[in-house]
Amino acid sequence: MGKGLGLISAQDGKYDYTWVDRNDVRVREVRTIDTVETVGDNTDGNLLILGDSGDALRSLTTIPEYAARYRGRVKLAYIDPPFNTAKSFDHYEDQLEHSVWLTLMQDRIRMLIDLLHPDGSLWVHLDQVEVHRMRLLLDEELGADKFIAAIAWEKDKGRRNDTDVSSAYDTILVYAPRGKKWKAVRNLLPRDGQNARYKNPDNDPRGPWMQGGDGAAKSGTDASRFPVTLPSGRVVTPKGGGWRFTKEGLELARSEGRVWFGRTGDSLPVIKRYLTDVQDGLVPRDWWTADEVGTNQDAKRDHLNKMFPDVPVPFDTPKPETLMQRIIEIATNPGDLVADVFAGSGSTAATAHKLGRRWVSVELQESTIDTFTKPRLEKVVAGEDPGGITARRVRVAKDALPEGMTADEAVKFQSLLRKVVGDPRTAGAGAATLKLLRDVTATHWDDTPLWEGGGGFAYAKLGPSMYEVDDETGEVFLSPAATNGAWSRATAGQLKFTLTPDHPVFAGARNRQRLAVVDGVVDERVVDAVVAGLGERERAVIVAKAVLPEAEQRLRELSPGSRIRQAPDQVFSKGIVS
Repeated sequence: MGKGLGLISAQDGKYDYTWVDRNDVRVREVRTIDTVETVGDNTDGNLLILGDSGDALRSLTTIPEYAARYRGRVKLAYIDPPFNTAKSFDHYEDQLEHSVWLTLMQDRIRMLIDLLHPDGSLWVHLDQVEVHRMRLLLDEELGADKFIAAIAWEKDKGRRNDTDVSSAYDTILVYAPRGKKWKAVRNLLPRDGQNARYKNPDNDPRGPWMQGGDGAAKSGTDASRFPVTLPSGRVVTPKGGGWRFTKEGLELARSEGRVWFGRTGDSLPVIKRYLTDVQDGLVPRDWWTADEVGTNQDAKRDHLNKMFPDVPVPFDTPKPETLMQRIIEIATNPGDLVADVFAGSGSTAATAHKLGRRWVSVELQESTIDTFTKPRLEKVVAGEDPGGITARRVRVAKDALPEGMTADEAVKFQSLLRKVVGDPRTAGAGAATLKLLRDVTATHWDDTPLWEGGGGFAYAKLGPSMYEVDDETGEVFLSPAATNGAWSRATAGQLKFTLTPDHPVFAGARNRQRLAVVDGVVDERVVDAVVAGLGERERAVIVAKAVLPEAEQRLRELSPGSRIRQAPDQVFSKGIVS
């Protein structure tokens, strides 16, 4: 990475950056966040920002009004950098490509860490190009002891033949400030399909159960090889091994009716484990299959293409809402705050919204926001997005299935039945029998609505830069955008003053300090007016484009401790900006 250097965006909606000194005002500048539109009836802090992710994060963590709402409050920070160095930085040398990418990531990760709640977590989604470098970077920035997992997501069930080895998975690196103690605050996965393993063949009033232990161990001690008399009268003893339970444990379970000996009472004993006695969910694994959480193609073909049928979808790897649902439900609870500063098509924000989480999201390209991100989120708010996790689609039986058979098993049975019927050897099978088999195992898709619209969000743009720099001399100038209203708000954010828009004299307040921004020259009359507006024990910080010497003397006489700063140089001087 560039030691002592920072990166500034070309500000043209592209991933195009230039190396400059880290003290360059363009690296340190805090842009305003200008609300353009409010969508829906209750934003609840939901915020979509157009602009560079680094600039947006700097503003979110510095401007008091936003820092109070977002800094230290994000439970889940998920980033899926939408650029691949081989494509987006092809005008750099190879060595510099990685340096640019890592510096960009380092700057953003540091600010994301600043946004994280103590119980929060950071999830970084990458392909195999940079993931090894990113893990080293995260170890450095958060600490290797804060590593939680490297999750492999099966992003594609197909196979490509135009490469040496077809890539089938992405990696999602998970880190948490609490390290391994994060386990105490993360959520378990819903059991869902795992519940199908619990049956109730004997109509036990305590409900479904599964095998909790039987006597088929390959090894054991003499104490574990005791005889058991079955209800049928047959006496069985394990051969070569031993029971998986103790004699006392079996007797207790038998007295409580928790032992199953088969339908005829002549099978090896099984100690029941009831569904009601197990934990509420499942511990997440680090291998997520396409069948569990979807693929890139699911997101593109089954959601974005249907939502925007008349617009070619430019995203090669959009993330399915089912994948984002799993991440969000593990890392957050309803009402928690989710951040994604590489919004793309808006999968993170859309899923968070449907799941009752609050969110803040940033996207660099205005064309992406105008065509996909904002319209998609508007559809979510209006309840007009039928895809993703809007409804839960499950297989259900048309009629009652055979006892103990699940809908998924019935689908597999039908598939196998078709193969059997297609075999020449079954040509004489009775049509009535085949129809009966199909009928008693028939299933269909059932859609249960989970989201019907509601809430809202604010759409904002990062304000323009207030400064220009001569690249040859390094001299700093105020830009044409630095007019009074815009410049006052930008200066207040830069210096961490809370805006006071209705005050006739001061643009902002910070403890007992008051900020006055002068779009012109400060003379004695300006000083008199500013001091007259101060309350008892209050002091002023005056920022102006030009300052007369007698004005500084006048301020020292009238209000010791107050000070004047001339822009742009003294705005960024040591001690004025933290």
